[in-house]
Amino acid sequence: MDIECRSFGSTRDLYVEYVKRSQPYTMQSDHFHSYYEIYYLLSGSRIYFVQDRTYRVEQGDLVFIGKNVLHKTLQTKEPGHERFIVHFDDAFLASRAGPRMELLREPFACDSPVVRLPRSEQRTVDGLVRRVVSEIRSKPPGYELVPPAAVTDLLLVVARYLREHAPLAASEDRSPKHAKISEVVRYLNGHYDEPLKLGEIAERFYVSPYHLSRTFKEVTGFAFSDYVILTRIKEAQRLLRETDLSVAEVAAASGFDNFSHFGKTFKRITRLSPREYRKRGG
Repeated sequence: MDIECRSFGSTRDLYVEYVKRSQPYTMQSDHFHSYYEIYYLLSGSRIYFVQDRTYRVEQGDLVFIGKNVLHKTLQTKEPGHERFIVHFDDAFLASRAGPRMELLREPFACDSPVVRLPRSEQRTVDGLVRRVVSEIRSKPPGYELVPPAAVTDLLLVVARYLREHAPLAASEDRSPKHAKISEVVRYLNGHYDEPLKLGEIAERFYVSPYHLSRTFKEVTGFAFSDYVILTRIKEAQRLLRETDLSVAEVAAASGFDNFSHFGKTFKRITRLSPREYRKRGG
């Protein structure tokens, strides 16, 4: 049973949400998005798949998800957890930091998306997050001013620390099972424009199709076919934003061999047709 969920949007450029769950939970949506995300775990532990690797996220860890990065959280053996997330775009960074916005973007450029800070910086971040949650709960006069300032402070604390130190090592799962799936995912990420059949990929990596399908879902949280489709749609979005290729050329370049299927799939995932997406500039 979910105990509490609180959200706040101060402007269209910033969204924050706090959730505390007492029961096991695995994120249902397979997704990526065109804005930045910060995930902070206040209590419990989670499994977090990002791009092509799986991480164990512990209390106090931060996860920095860049724009258009596939990710998904999965449950651990612990039944509950408490987390805080932030979504924002470049307009928010520009409004808060102006010419120093690149500094605040630096946590998203780390080798690992999971940042584990030492105790002193972690206490600072935890205090910022808990103040935002408290303000959202009680809504005192002017509470709307707190989340933008706190998010800016959080980014600054982390960016300054990372300029001087390497973050403490997060727990990347390096078991043979996870290593194999990471290898498969990296192959899919590099060959999305080619035919990618489960049986052929299983043969390439010397496993059975059943084993690959089951293990891929267990490790990443994504069904094999869903991951391939999302990766192709993500590339199609990039091509629509950044090139003058026709929609048919975009479909072919992103791995779709059926134009009608591409259009239907693109609209199902993005809620826009490819032409509408391009017209809106992504």
